[in-house]
Parts: sequence; structure tokens; C-alpha cells
Amino acid sequence: MDELVVSTVVYLPPEETYEFLVDFPRYADYSKHLRNVARRRGDGGAGTRYAMRFAWWKLTYTVESEVTEVEPPERIEWRIVKNLDASGRWRIEALDELPEDAPDDAEAASRVSFEVAYDPSSANEGGIDLPRFVSLGWVVEKIKPAITSEAERLVERVVADLEGSARPVELTVERRSKSDAG
Repeated sequence: MDELVVSTVVYLPPEETYEFLVDFPRYADYSKHLRNVARRRGDGGAGTRYAMRFAWWKLTYTVESEVTEVEPPERIEWRIVKNLDASGRWRIEALDELPEDAPDDAEAASRVSFEVAYDPSSANEGGIDLPRFVSLGWVVEKIKPAITSEAERLVERVVADLEGSARPVELTVERRSKSDAG
């Protein structure tokens, strides 16, 4: 499994941040590759399922995700239940003190982390219409950097929408792959 964690500081209390993040269908507005959230079954809490349509390069792919656990205002857990072995979470942690570089009007701050663990080679090859002479292995190697940049873009755009305007966002990015463990 490969793991990716992208985190940053948001100048809002955890409760407001959580309510924003639990509204999953809006993520298509922040993503370059998530074309749409085609269906939603559930109220947004645990057990809610979403069909998500991704497009990258010449490929389109649909995965189905499920919210597996929510712990307001600290955590939203999810997993992919169809076409890919992946799971993740949003973590929201209240900061006791404002960072030194906080905006003058900031009254609260939270650390927001988007975490995902995935096995890119687990993609259901039957669900991908690969161009002639293109292997799934080639696609997997090319898409890994796109996953990281997509997660960074998602977090940056979420922060801008949460806070009401874009600002330079300092991201902490951690990557681990199965090859790093050995």
C-alpha cells in the first residue's frame, strides 16, 4: 500500500471545518480529475456511498466509496468499496494557539489532514478502457505523481473555500510506499 498525507492549517474552529468537509459531493469543484459524484446513497454519515467518476489522460474510471465512520468534529473515515483498494480519512485537530503567521482577524485555527492509503495496482483493469499498447503497469507509474498533486490541489482549494478567499497555503506532504518499508 502507498500512503499519502497532506495537511495544513485552516483558520476556523474544527466544528465549521468538519461540517464543510462532510459535504463530499462538492469535492468535484476542487479536483482536476474528479469529474463528478454521480450518485449518493445516504445522508453523508457512516454508510453513505458515493459513485465518483475520475478522468486522467485518456482514461475515465468510476469508483464507489463509502463513509465508514464519522466522529464530529474530528474525523471522517472512508474506503473505496468497488474497483480499487483504497481508504482514507479527513482529520481535524484544534490548535491551542494561533500560529505566528495567522491573519490578524483569525480567532481559531485547526490542523486539517487528508490521508489516503491505496494500492494503485489493485485497479480493476476490466473497468478501464486502456488505449492499445498501453499497460496498466505503465498507467500506475504515471498516475502516482498525479495523485499527490491532486491531493495538494484539493486541500488548497478546500482551504480557500472554507476561509472565503485564496491565500498561500503551506502544505505538509508525507509519502510512504510499500518499497519504503523494506
